[in-house]
Amino acid sequence: MPVVFVSGTGTEIGKTVVTSAIAAAAVAAGRSVAVLKPAQTGVSPDEPGDAAEVVRLAGPTVTALELARYPEPLAPDTAARRSGLATVSPAAVAEAAGRLAAAHDLVLVEGAGGLLVRFDEEGNTLADAARLLAAPVLLVAPAGLGTLNSTALTAEALRARALGPLGVVIGSWPANPDLASRCNLADLPKVSGLPLLGAVPEGSGVLTLDAFRSAAPGWLAPGLDGTWSARSFLEAWPA
Repeated sequence: MPVVFVSGTGTEIGKTVVTSAIAAAAVAAGRSVAVLKPAQTGVSPDEPGDAAEVVRLAGPTVTALELARYPEPLAPDTAARRSGLATVSPAAVAEAAGRLAAAHDLVLVEGAGGLLVRFDEEGNTLADAARLLAAPVLLVAPAGLGTLNSTALTAEALRARALGPLGVVIGSWPANPDLASRCNLADLPKVSGLPLLGAVPEGSGVLTLDAFRSAAPGWLAPGLDGTWSARSFLEAWPA
């Protein structure tokens, strides 16, 4: 998997922290890593974006690349139109990811919000860029009520586009999960048809670099260079 696309089932669900954890685990496994952010919205020119946050958490050896930045926190197509700036095409995303893949063992392409958020005036999405590379897509989902429907719909949308869903990582596992969150651990694989590949603890984004890099492999399954076990996690949090 030289290129993996990371998409959320929605926004503000921990996608950047999960991307950081995957990068940190891969670095710990001795792999060279790059992170690509096709469209960063909602930050000013002098503010660090999501790609910079991955480097902050996963370490300075991670290569970061951002293709476009828009000041308003909107879908990339809308933000580009309102700012008068150019949009990002699937071809541009695929070309940048391919260029990074030539020099790195793993390239993580982090989307904006959910899978079908529009990136340009033609209605292209992150899924269209992933299809150009025939790259797998990892889904980041919230833990609580409502996640079963949004995760199942996103997995269905990927399969309808002949894309390979890699699995699901819970983006922010609460310290005191409620009943719905605990039940969702077993139900997410059933409704989505995808394996559960990790759970990142709530608040992990505030850890120091050393603490984050040390802990990250324990949040992710072996397929993501980690040591996390879905079975053990379900036993620790019974419904």
